[in-house]
Amino acid sequence: MNVSNVLKSIIYVYFFIFSFKAFSQNDFNTFLLKMSKEAEQKGVSTQIIKDFQKKSVFIPRVIELDRSQPEFKLTLDEYLKKVVTSSRIKKANKKYNENKDILKKVSEYYGVQPRFLVSLWGIETDFGRLTGGFSVISALSTLAFEGRRHEYFKKELLNALTIINEGHISFDKMTGSWAGAMGQCQFMPSSFLNYATDWNKDGSKDIWNSKPDVFASAANYLKKVGWSNQLTWGRKVYLGNYNNKVNDKKYVSLSDWTSSGILDENKNHLPKVNVKARLIIPKNYGEYGYLVYRNFDALLNWNRSNYFAIAVGKLSDTIYE
Repeated sequence: MNVSNVLKSIIYVYFFIFSFKAFSQNDFNTFLLKMSKEAEQKGVSTQIIKDFQKKSVFIPRVIELDRSQPEFKLTLDEYLKKVVTSSRIKKANKKYNENKDILKKVSEYYGVQPRFLVSLWGIETDFGRLTGGFSVISALSTLAFEGRRHEYFKKELLNALTIINEGHISFDKMTGSWAGAMGQCQFMPSSFLNYATDWNKDGSKDIWNSKPDVFASAANYLKKVGWSNQLTWGRKVYLGNYNNKVNDKKYVSLSDWTSSGILDENKNHLPKVNVKARLIIPKNYGEYGYLVYRNFDALLNWNRSNYFAIAVGKLSDTIYE
């Protein structure tokens, strides 16, 4: 980032800080009271509502992050080099071996291969190391009050208060990303309520500290959005002879892709298996693309980014079960 952009960022932050102090504190307090009433209607306890009113603060940095735009976009190769590094591959295999027993149990119960659980864990939070240090309640309150998607974050805020009310985590320990994603698998509160699992039966769905709960919650998520342990995620392919006869948005058999001129990444024929796939051709990717299977859509349900889903798949391919 050059000096000009640094100065712009500093001015932007100070603008939010001083403008908020000047005219928004009363409005923010009024907003908290309004949300308190909605939380009360949803059954949130009086004590938690009092904590919410007392401890929730407006965070200008959250608004800056919400409104900022990246200065440039990475190509897929650049992204993969940053995300699927040799050190992360080594760490992924180490973490798999350290947690093999619980991963196997979770895998057998939910029907999700362990390597994908480890891969998601590694890419989301570097295996639980980087879970975010923002107060989730304050971050969501800020976004619901001032952010671009008010209604969405209002719902997530109420969901977060429900999670606290159910006893899974305390107000002060509910930390996460600036956008409210929580724990080692970075669930939004709505995802937590839909998919989080108390695997170890200790009374709380602890995706912050309990690896059994983290793995089971991630597996439960994937299972419920259509994951099949009979499939992998996809494969890199060579497009040199691709004739565009097959619609790249549709799932068709590998034999159809073969007849359309697509070869595997080593320029050999695709395997003759009864699997359907669709084609993804990343920008500036030369003569290569990816044939992806239905499980890829489950990964996109988790994060609507082809880059993210490909990275999860690529890292999973390096984990030896």
